[in-house]
Amino acid sequence: MIEDQEIASKASLIAYFENIIPLSQKEKALVSEKFQSRFYQKKQYVLQEGDISTHMYFVVHGCLRMYKVDNKGSIHIIHFAAENWWMSNIGSFYSATPSEMNIDALENTLVLHISYNDLTTLYVQAPKFNLIFRVLIENNYVSLQKRLLQNISSTAEDRYNSFLETYSHLANRLPQNQIAAFLGITPEFVSRLRSRLNKSNT
Repeated sequence: MIEDQEIASKASLIAYFENIIPLSQKEKALVSEKFQSRFYQKKQYVLQEGDISTHMYFVVHGCLRMYKVDNKGSIHIIHFAAENWWMSNIGSFYSATPSEMNIDALENTLVLHISYNDLTTLYVQAPKFNLIFRVLIENNYVSLQKRLLQNISSTAEDRYNSFLETYSHLANRLPQNQIAAFLGITPEFVSRLRSRLNKSNT
């Protein structure tokens, strides 16, 4: 049962990669070899502030969040990752420096993860993955720039609408306080925005 689940999980990751570029049988075998599955229970830490990020995570099912806790104890969410999304503190992962952020599971979550050493080996043994991960990181950088621009130039309602567009699959799965911590607004304001949108759609 567990073995069947792992085979299915790795097949989903291979399909994900093949949506970017076709893989040979050797490259598919390398994916199965280098990526390992791990299950995280809801609220379990994947990475804690001060630790070094040693893995990159592909979410098979469930949801992770990356966040920072400020000096007042407020939570600021940087990123969500649900099915077919990636999660890692890239800066800590590539520089082997302590993370300034936390990653934990918002739901029971199954991931496939790869270590830094295995990823660099993958680049050498199958250079195609160098291109794949460059595309992934570039896309992530573009998304981050877009979000930073929204934070300084968009209204809270515009940011909420952008959230619904980007994370449509999570809008009804995440509690209001999590969405609020991502958008930098209060849960009460999220509730008012939801109510306003529901009225306009009826």
